[in-house]
Amino acid sequence: MRRRPARRHRAALVPAALATTLALLLAGCGTDDPAGDVPDVVDQGYQSGDGSTTTWAPDDRVGPLTITGTDYEGGAHDLAQWRGDVVLLNTWYAACPPCRAEAPDLAAVATDYADQGLRVLGINSRDAAGTAQAFQRQLAVPYPSLDDTSGTAIAALQGVVPVNAVPTTVLLDREGRVAARVLGLVEPSTLRALVEDLLAEDPSARDAAGAGSTPDASASGPAATVVPPPGAPAGGAR
Repeated sequence: MRRRPARRHRAALVPAALATTLALLLAGCGTDDPAGDVPDVVDQGYQSGDGSTTTWAPDDRVGPLTITGTDYEGGAHDLAQWRGDVVLLNTWYAACPPCRAEAPDLAAVATDYADQGLRVLGINSRDAAGTAQAFQRQLAVPYPSLDDTSGTAIAALQGVVPVNAVPTTVLLDREGRVAARVLGLVEPSTLRALVEDLLAEDPSARDAAGAGSTPDASASGPAATVVPPPGAPAGGAR
């Protein structure tokens, strides 16, 4: 009879432990880093973003962004060769729940807008080739991802726009400048609206209007508009 209270105590702990684990998973990517030797710039804090969207007006955009690297299939990529196209960059890794959740939407956008001048490139700073390629096969990801375990691509991106959540989606205009950023899971409608707006921009019209020079990436930062996710209070630029 003395054992029954102990059994009830253990039973009470089990739901509490499960609830804590579930809360951590739903909050986004965890803090456990199996690749402990990866530089700090690569792990990006491993905190989940809230889905807030930051956009920059054409005259306030920083860039062009310079990133080069090799994908998991051995292909070389250089953003400078994509000038004239809109570019979508997405940070991810296979064990990140929000990354898996948004992958089908990113794949659909990549396919739907490819003929209109959209390029999509993933950046993975954690996974070995086998893990990343399995993710790409399982979720039918049609675009390449850089094998960035060195942290080179993330460092270049961080030098222009803060990337403090996984996943993060960054959109570049046709001149290679940062035009928008979404921290965390991106809503499909938001993503499509951002892509369509950038595809509709006419850089030649901006040049003809005598727009000023592009802000330097080392400046304190251009003016930005932040749109919080649905149901969240409005906030300032990050």
